Amino acid sequence: MNDAEIDTQDEAIARVLRSADAHAGVSRFGASAATSIQRAGFAATVDDGADGEQYDREERAALRRVGGLSTELEDVTEVEYRQLRLENVVLIGVYPQGSLEDAENSLRELAALAETAGARVLDGVLQRRPHPDPSTYLGRGKTEELRHLVAALGADTVVADTELAPSQRRALEDAVKVKVIDRTAVILDIFSQHAKSREGKAQVELAQLEYLLPRLRGWGESMSRQAGGQVGGAGAGMGSRGPGETKIELDRRRIHSRMAKLRRQITGMKPAREAKRANRKRNAVPSVAIAGYTNAGKSSLLNRITGAGVLVENALFATLDATVRRNTTADGRVYTIADTVGFVRNLPHQLVEAFRSTLEEVADADLIVHVVDAAHPDPAQQIATVRDVIGEVGARDLPELIVFNKADLVAPEDRLVLQGLEPGAVFASARTGEGVAEVLAAIDRMLPDPAVELDLLVPYDRGDVVSALHEGGRVISTDYVEDGTRIRALASPEQAAQLDEFRVAALA
Repeated sequence: MNDAEIDTQDEAIARVLRSADAHAGVSRFGASAATSIQRAGFAATVDDGADGEQYDREERAALRRVGGLSTELEDVTEVEYRQLRLENVVLIGVYPQGSLEDAENSLRELAALAETAGARVLDGVLQRRPHPDPSTYLGRGKTEELRHLVAALGADTVVADTELAPSQRRALEDAVKVKVIDRTAVILDIFSQHAKSREGKAQVELAQLEYLLPRLRGWGESMSRQAGGQVGGAGAGMGSRGPGETKIELDRRRIHSRMAKLRRQITGMKPAREAKRANRKRNAVPSVAIAGYTNAGKSSLLNRITGAGVLVENALFATLDATVRRNTTADGRVYTIADTVGFVRNLPHQLVEAFRSTLEEVADADLIVHVVDAAHPDPAQQIATVRDVIGEVGARDLPELIVFNKADLVAPEDRLVLQGLEPGAVFASARTGEGVAEVLAAIDRMLPDPAVELDLLVPYDRGDVVSALHEGGRVISTDYVEDGTRIRALASPEQAAQLDEFRVAALA
C-alpha cells in the first residue's frame, strides 16, 4: 500500500468519526489518533539480516488483490475473478455511553483488519446507543443513512465491528443491498489467506465451517423445503412428495461431516507434536513461548534473537504457524523459544478452539515472553486481551516476562507511564536491536533452575558428561583436580539419575 492509499484510508476513518460527531455526539481523533498499524517509522524494515531472506513476503505480495471488480449482491457477473477483488468497504459500529475511546481504538483496528484482508475503507457509520438493535444492529434511521452512504460511494461490502447474529446480518443485507460481514468473518478471511502449513489450513477451515454452519441461507427454490413420504398437510397433494431432505439440510450434513474429518486430522497431528515436546522434556530442555497481540513484533523479536528468518510483515496476523528455534543462555544452557499466533480483542472463539493445538506451545512452556506494542495507544487493553486468551488455554499461572517492543517509537515520558503499568517489564526494539540483550538476560534469570544439586568428579576422558551438564543443567563451579573435573551443578532428576556413577556426594 503506497502513501497515497494510506492517507486516503486515514481520511476515511477520520470522516467516519466526524460524521458520528455530527449525528451521535462523537468527537473525532485528535493528534494522538489511535492506530493498529504504524503508518510511519515501523512500516519500513531495516535490512540488517536479522529477518533472513523473507522469501514468503514476496509470495504473499504477489497475491495482493486488485481493484475494479464489484461484489454487490445484484451483480453476478465475472464471479470467477472475485478472489482477486479489492473490496470497497464501509465500517459500522455501535458503542454505549462512556466508551468512546474504546470505540475509536476498535474502529481503527477494524480498518487495519479490513486492509490486511484486502479491502479499501471508504467511510462508515458509528452510532451511540445502549445496545445494538436486535433486528438490524443499527437503528432504523442509521440503517437508512447507511443505505444512502453505500449507494453514494459505490461500496460493495459493509463490515460490522462485532460478531453479528445471523438474523441481523440477513436483515441488514436486505436493507443496504450489498454484502454484510462482521469482524469475525474478516479475521477468518485473514487466517485463510495466511495459513501455509497443512495443520494451519485444517485449523482455519474448521473455524470457518463452525462460523458458517449457523449462517447458512437459502437462495430461491433450490433450498425450498420438501415433504418426504406421505403428505397429509392441508393443500398438499400430488407432486408435493420429495426426497425429504432440502438443499440447506444437505449442506448442513456435509459441513458436519467435513468438520468431523478435520477434527480427526488435527487430532492425528497431535502425537507428532507431543513426541517432539516429550523429547525436549526428556532431555530437560526448558521452553520459552513468545505470545502477544497481533502486530506487536513477536516474529521480529524471534528473528532478532535466533536469526530464525520467520516471515515479518507490517500487517495483522502475518504469522499463524508456530515456529520453534533453539537458543542458549549466557552460561551455555540450551532452551527452545517458540513464536505463536497473535491475539486480538474479540478473538473469535472458533479460532481459539481450532488453534488450541498451536496454543499448546504456550500452555506447555516454562516461561511466556509477552510482547506488547509500546507505541499502541492502549497497551493496557492489549495486555488484558492476551492474558485472557492465555488463561483460556490453561497457562495463566506460568511465569511471564513483559517486553515492550517498538521502544524506538516511544517518547521518554511515555516510557515512564508504561513502566508504571508493568514495573518489571523490559523495553526493547526488534527493529534496532535496543534492549534485546536485556530481554535475553531476563530470560536467563526467569528460566526454572534444575531441582537436584550434585557434586561430581568426571574423568577427563568423559568430556561429553561435562558438555551435557552445561547444556541441560546449570554449572555452579568447576575445578580441575588430578583425577578429573570436579563439578558442582544443578540438574533435573532424570539427568541426575544418569550421573550417579560420577557422584562424589549427594548434597542436601
